[in-house]
Amino acid sequence: MEYIYAAMLLHKAGHKIDDAAVKKVLEAAGVKADDGRIKSLVAALSGVNIDEAIKNAVVASAAAPAAAAPAGHAPAAKVEHKEEKKEEEAAAGLGALFG
Repeated sequence: MEYIYAAMLLHKAGHKIDDAAVKKVLEAAGVKADDGRIKSLVAALSGVNIDEAIKNAVVASAAAPAAAAPAGHAPAAKVEHKEEKKEEEAAAGLGALFG
């Protein structure tokens, strides 16, 4: 997870997310950086609109409390299933990296 946080920090600061920058952030935080994981992360993020991914994640998490309606309501179960699917789709690329 610290690799993702490093990339997010770089993005928020307006820096390019590349191998060297991610490694510097991790080492500054006292994390022993794994070059293979860094390369995988940078490759997975190439071509990803991070702002759009964050926006989608925020929308999905904001809708989650609405799905937590009382247990007797069947429509809430359907909504919850759709929201889970959207969350899985949004995180599929990054989640697969760190299994």
